[in-house]
Amino acid sequence: MPSTTPNRTTLNLELTAPVARLVINRPEKANAMNLAFWEEFPAALREVGSHPKCRVLIVSGAGRHFSAGIDTDALVNLARIAQAPGGAARGREAVHAFIQHAQAAFNAIETLRVPVIAAIHGACVGAGVDLASSCDLRLCSADAHFCVKEVDLAVVPDVGTLHRLPHLIGYGRALRLCYTAEKVDGATAERIGLVEQVFADHDALMAGATALAQTIAAKSPLTVRGIKRNALFARDHSVADGLAYTAAWNASTLVSNDAIEAMSAYTGKRAPNFKD
Repeated sequence: MPSTTPNRTTLNLELTAPVARLVINRPEKANAMNLAFWEEFPAALREVGSHPKCRVLIVSGAGRHFSAGIDTDALVNLARIAQAPGGAARGREAVHAFIQHAQAAFNAIETLRVPVIAAIHGACVGAGVDLASSCDLRLCSADAHFCVKEVDLAVVPDVGTLHRLPHLIGYGRALRLCYTAEKVDGATAERIGLVEQVFADHDALMAGATALAQTIAAKSPLTVRGIKRNALFARDHSVADGLAYTAAWNASTLVSNDAIEAMSAYTGKRAPNFKD
């Protein structure tokens, strides 16, 4: 049976095995990310990471949209704390701390030990793009559209889009979206590499995300975790450093129970059965 945590106000988490599901649950606000979201999201990821049988996480949005981005409440709060008593420097220090807190919420996707699949429908705007860019894989429905909206609010994107999106779609394309706030539809998102696959509608999207998650979950969890760690390391380091890191990783994990089971299943022409 799935395990849920009922006291969240912005998210629904189903800790099912082997595929967990995290749903942004503010449909009346197009799943905009208010102050509570930035506390609840990393806490939910910690629950997923500590569950011994969870192997993949799917992140999606309730209602008509994935996420409209940061809520105006949070923006108003930023303006308020910037003008807090104690002088301009203290206010700016507080804003800096809030931005780092938001960054850490999405950094937690990368440090989570299991792959995260974003299943995107409707609007994926502003911080929604930050969230999607942080995930390991992105799928969308045909009605999805993406927009890096911050430039229209006179804000530099600061929660990961500038830092992750160029690795997905290329430097020039990423800058164009950030400079112009132009909308990208689902088909275009697939063509430029922002998503891996487009589905006809929301139902097909969720079925496709589930099928992909189950395929990944059937693989060696030790190896899947290693692929995630090594891919992220390679992204942020030189080829030489990445190769050295992977060599050290495989030297310590190549002879494992999972490897023995994989070889036994292959030679026995059966499906492998990997332990958690």
